Amino acid sequence: MSNVKKVVAVVAAAATMVGLAGCGSGSQGNKGSDSKADLVFWGWDTGNSMKKIIANFEKENPGVTVKFNNTGTAEKTSTALTNAVAAKKGIPDVVMLEDPTVTQFAVTGDLSDLSQFGADKLADDFTAGPWNKLQYNAKPYALPIDAGPEMFFYNKAVFDKAGVDGESIKTWDDYYEAAKKVKAAGSYITNSSGSSGDYQPFTAQAWQAGAKPWKVDGEKITIDMTKDEGMKRYIDFRQKLIDEDLIDTKTANWSDEWNRELNDGTLASLTIGAWMPVNLISGAPDQKGNWRVGSLPQWEAGKQVSAEDGGSALAVPKAGKSQAAAYKFVRYMTHDAGAQQMADSGTFSSLKKILNSSSFTDPTTAANKKVNDYFGGQNVNKILAEGAQRPVEKFQYLPYNPFAQTAYGDEISKAYSKSITLEKAMENYAQKLADHGKQEGYSVTVK
Repeated sequence: MSNVKKVVAVVAAAATMVGLAGCGSGSQGNKGSDSKADLVFWGWDTGNSMKKIIANFEKENPGVTVKFNNTGTAEKTSTALTNAVAAKKGIPDVVMLEDPTVTQFAVTGDLSDLSQFGADKLADDFTAGPWNKLQYNAKPYALPIDAGPEMFFYNKAVFDKAGVDGESIKTWDDYYEAAKKVKAAGSYITNSSGSSGDYQPFTAQAWQAGAKPWKVDGEKITIDMTKDEGMKRYIDFRQKLIDEDLIDTKTANWSDEWNRELNDGTLASLTIGAWMPVNLISGAPDQKGNWRVGSLPQWEAGKQVSAEDGGSALAVPKAGKSQAAAYKFVRYMTHDAGAQQMADSGTFSSLKKILNSSSFTDPTTAANKKVNDYFGGQNVNKILAEGAQRPVEKFQYLPYNPFAQTAYGDEISKAYSKSITLEKAMENYAQKLADHGKQEGYSVTVK
């Protein structure tokens, strides 16, 4: 996309990444050989598993070497890639990205369409949520590493005190009625402050409501934050929770106060990604045995519609000199033997064969037993695996997702502090997104 500006952020960490990768990539892309290459791979390594997995890959593919540059975080990685693309040098052969940022680089033509390597034939092997997020113009531009199906986590002890049966909450109407009882018992059913940390839960819940707040068609973007039927459904429901003081609107996700409130029972539930159990175990240790997990409440009774909250993927930059070998590594990590090794390190896989395997749901393994004990004896992975394979609607992200997340906190927090309505905050947010998109060179329409 020739008229889209490539904004260069002068970040020391990003510059370091570019320097590290300089010898690993050329400026002209081609498929190259899949059996002989020296690859440079950017990503993060939360499970401390990359060294071993890469060694196994190199053993199976003796002509291919992989140099891993640990970029630390998703934000630093995308910033470093933006800088490298703008400089037209130092671009890695393989890059790890958060799912929502894949579109950003696909739209600008900086990632390879992986269908040229047969990746489109793998669609049925992955769960629908992660797979759909990585499509642009019906083509896959990355393969998913993990999944983050939105699930309903709740504190049974707090619910019992409030006279609420967590298993009976099937719809958002049920959730609303439960929220009133939980508030009367001295807790909140959940929190929402409208901070940037709420952005991913917002997109997941709007997604599940069938919302399409933005549509991306090449250089044309349509933004509809208030008239879209799914968004209206979402806004009306959230406004009701705000108006009736049924949620904690002062506590931001991932803050110290958030963990304290989860640990003392002030916050009684979360709708959040399937990766949450380990965070509850570490952040709310005093509630061991009290938390449970179940299906996400539905907008229509009898449905089982899900959405994704988080996730990461591997992509092949178009400027990489050894794209065929790069794709071979991507497939190994996400679909072949490396995917199982990633799952063994704690990654919540997006591969159906892993989610449906007996080893993944075996309650007797040490890792599963620890989680299941915290959740009162539930077979947690079994429940999460079922949630991950529920149907999802189509959903797009903006090609400037990091800005969208920051702007969300700036604008939507005003609704949760009751300065303005959520509808008005969404109108302001839409305009801010449109203004930024135009500055980036897109043709943007706001409905």
